[in-house]
Amino acid sequence: MVNHPSKARQHTAGQLTGQETSHLVSLNPTGGHPYVHQKMLPAFQALKEAANQAGFDLQLASAFRPFERQLLIWNNKFSGKQPLLDSNSQPLDPATLDALEKIHAIMRWSALPGASRHHWGTDIDVYAANCLPKDTQLQLEPWEYAKGGHQAEFSQWLATNMADFGFYLPYADDRGGVACEPWHISYFPVSEYLLSQLTPDLLKRTLSQSELAGKSHILENLDSLYSKYIENICEV
Repeated sequence: MVNHPSKARQHTAGQLTGQETSHLVSLNPTGGHPYVHQKMLPAFQALKEAANQAGFDLQLASAFRPFERQLLIWNNKFSGKQPLLDSNSQPLDPATLDALEKIHAIMRWSALPGASRHHWGTDIDVYAANCLPKDTQLQLEPWEYAKGGHQAEFSQWLATNMADFGFYLPYADDRGGVACEPWHISYFPVSEYLLSQLTPDLLKRTLSQSELAGKSHILENLDSLYSKYIENICEV
């Protein structure tokens, strides 16, 4: 059973918003990506070993993601270079949406730069590589983890066992904000405190200094966006 600390140290603005990496360690023996939070590493290694013993080759689809990467994803979606999806993962026509509607559509599936939980290194997207059919690319869509999907058995194992290692699903259910993400697990003993440290004011200062598409509309509606998509997560 994981040992939950009573408190976590204050992280810097750069660590909270994906602009610093001093809180991270590499999972690659030779260094480089992927990176995770240094306090999460032992728990992740134990979870991976338990999954292996259960017959699942647990791998990362995504770990730490820097601010600039999240900014590129955001700007590409806002500009139409990458598709916008509805709640059923079906394409939307950007020409039919105003700026605020685009923002809501993006935030169903992609976080605001500076507000992604992947910036912290405590949140990772996982899958079982040995359950992925040959010549099939992982899509990270809910159907893959639902009954009949190739990740369904692994997803069930994960839901049953991850809490023993300190992990949970912040987007286990659709609460009207971020869509259901059964692949996205979070290391609660640390991420709980990082969320409380990522305040709307800090996020506003960060976004104000960025080349963010739709920035004026985002800043004008930041409090409601924060409430709907950032703090609106499932309980442990």
